[in-house]
Amino acid sequence: MQKISRLAALLIASAIITAPAFAADKGKALVTVNGQAIPQAVFDTIIAEQKAQGAPDSAELKNAVKEQLIARELLQQEAKRKGFDKKPDIQLQFEAAKQAILVNAFLADYVRSHPLSDAQLKSEYEAIKATFGTTEYKARHVLVDKEDDAKAIIAKLDKGEKFSELAKQSKDPGSKDKGGELGWSAPNSYVKPFGEALIKLKKGEYTKTPVKTDFGYHVIQLDESRPLTPPTFEQLKPQLQQRAGNQQVEALVKELHDKAKIN
Repeated sequence: MQKISRLAALLIASAIITAPAFAADKGKALVTVNGQAIPQAVFDTIIAEQKAQGAPDSAELKNAVKEQLIARELLQQEAKRKGFDKKPDIQLQFEAAKQAILVNAFLADYVRSHPLSDAQLKSEYEAIKATFGTTEYKARHVLVDKEDDAKAIIAKLDKGEKFSELAKQSKDPGSKDKGGELGWSAPNSYVKPFGEALIKLKKGEYTKTPVKTDFGYHVIQLDESRPLTPPTFEQLKPQLQQRAGNQQVEALVKELHDKAKIN
């Protein structure tokens, strides 16, 4: 039962978000609630969305969707009975939701109708791959707010204290309890000053002066390095397509903005 209730909460949210797209649907009804039809199309769309997200196509899923659509309709009818649909702030939210749905549908269609060829995507891939370099590094760091604190840590390292122990002072929650370990990464995955300092180190070395970034002051140690094997084009293709789509949308917005009369 607990599994169904968690799924049901998701389905209510999904139904509320997608409902305006079906406001004018006059097709087959899934069920009627106090004389008000719930379109089969709404049910079918939510089922398809859930299946696309990995939910099994089961009687349990279908029943959960149906029951939550009924619950939503009952709540909507009660809200209308109490006049919530006439409240100015609620009407503004309706308009905002309609605008968001319209814009998202338009942009999805725009990106679909302006696909980039594999040749264009591969050109982008080669440009990105070139920024990876040929080596990846396994590093650790200590991050503090003050330069003097970083200098004090370096002085303790010079005296033979362990990096893993000093890392407990770090304000980086993701690495402080792991001895400061950051795992394997290419230098360009870090902010520029960090990456530039990292590639100058030899195995086992640490920075002799604090490295300043927007996050604070770092003391960095290089544990190991190895040749970098970049992800293949096919592995990155979905991200490349998404990035290209975002760039297309940004260009479209700029074009429309430049042509618009905005007072």
